Amino acid sequence: VIGVVGGPRKAAAARELGCDLVVDRRVEDVVTVVKEATGGRGADVVYDPVGGDAFTQSTKCVAFEGRILVVGFASGTIPKAALNHALIKNYSIVGLHWGLYNAKDPDAVRACHDELTKLAADGKVKPLIGDRVPLAGAADAVQRVADGTTTGRVVVEPGAPEERR
Repeated sequence: VIGVVGGPRKAAAARELGCDLVVDRRVEDVVTVVKEATGGRGADVVYDPVGGDAFTQSTKCVAFEGRILVVGFASGTIPKAALNHALIKNYSIVGLHWGLYNAKDPDAVRACHDELTKLAADGKVKPLIGDRVPLAGAADAVQRVADGTTTGRVVVEPGAPEERR
């Protein structure tokens, strides 16, 4: 598992969570590091919640017959896929619009929710909560998420004391 992050705090979190290799995209060349780490092969599966330049980098370091799973555009930039490149390297680009499942297959949403709830209750998965803020701090928290300065989830707690922040 190769984690690509932005900044030392996120790198430390990724290592603590068990990534075999962590690449800080702010100070390292992602493509070079991934290619070196995989002996030139590239990554079999790329999970891309960022889009923009991250997607472009993904296409350069995905393996032959690999898969890029597009789940969002946190960078704010929706990339344009060069389908000739996907054809030449024979990789797949797969989109996952999770929110659409509410309309198309709500039973799948319920089943996933139930399974994730069970895994959390059994202690098998634990979301990384980087910060808890009172409702009054919600706007600032949203801005920090948009700026990419948060690590993990930010939980807004209505009625939480101001001093928790």
